[in-house]
Amino acid sequence: MSRVGFAGLGRMGAPMARNIRRAGHELVLWNRTAARAEALAGEIGCGVAESPRALASEADIVVTMLADDPSSVAVHNGPEGLFAGTRAKTFVEMGTMSPAHIAALCYAAPEGAVVIDAPVSGSTPAAEAATLLIMAGCTEEAAETAHPVLDTMGRKTVFLGTPGAGAVMKLAVNSLIHGLNQTLAEAVTLAEAAGIAPEAAFDVIEASAAGAPMIGYRRPLYLDEAAHEVTFTVALARKDMEITAALAEALGTAMPQGRVTLETLGKAEAQGYGARDMAAMLNFMREGKE
Repeated sequence: MSRVGFAGLGRMGAPMARNIRRAGHELVLWNRTAARAEALAGEIGCGVAESPRALASEADIVVTMLADDPSSVAVHNGPEGLFAGTRAKTFVEMGTMSPAHIAALCYAAPEGAVVIDAPVSGSTPAAEAATLLIMAGCTEEAAETAHPVLDTMGRKTVFLGTPGAGAVMKLAVNSLIHGLNQTLAEAVTLAEAAGIAPEAAFDVIEASAAGAPMIGYRRPLYLDEAAHEVTFTVALARKDMEITAALAEALGTAMPQGRVTLETLGKAEAQGYGARDMAAMLNFMREGKE
């Protein structure tokens, strides 16, 4: 088995790292907040690296689960970045990034190294259960080293052929998710205004043709946001839609619904919803802040 390095131990990254270790891989961790890496290492029995460079000097393959392009730049580049390491030859970026950033990583990677964009679709519970869908911007052959590691974290990996394709597909999927999140908030608000209880509205929506899996597993958050931990913030949703809108513009593709979703998320963030779960868009609509 490969010795794996993992950087980025947030809501998604920590359970993904646990699953890699549970599958029997040797594992080394790094996180910007060192205490988080040390606590997880003590829990699952693995090493901790002092810097991204040290991480890539101790591992054959490095997996990163980072929040955005600037975070990824900071971790990969520079004298203490991953690309300054001496051992790793496969770098797998699993966060939601722009295709342009993936192209820049491929350009900046050390000679002989492979960069794979492999973002995921799924919630925190899916990360914990290792049932994520992974969208890899490479061929299956090119992922020979990474494939066994990806299998520890997801139920399926779709190989999309070329670098950046995973990033594009993740943005496309998330544009659907964030659009559904917004239209669900509007639909439930409409039903409530007519006197229908939210629980009953969800019962109908889940059983209808519009009953996407996301509605079912996020239902508890929609019905009682305050009683549950945040899984994906409004600010991150806005970030996703900003990148998606910019990509659509660069490709000359119309995305009118996506731009409405972006505008509404921006308004919610400006009014203090940024750190709340994206399920809070239901409360945003209920409060008539749109």
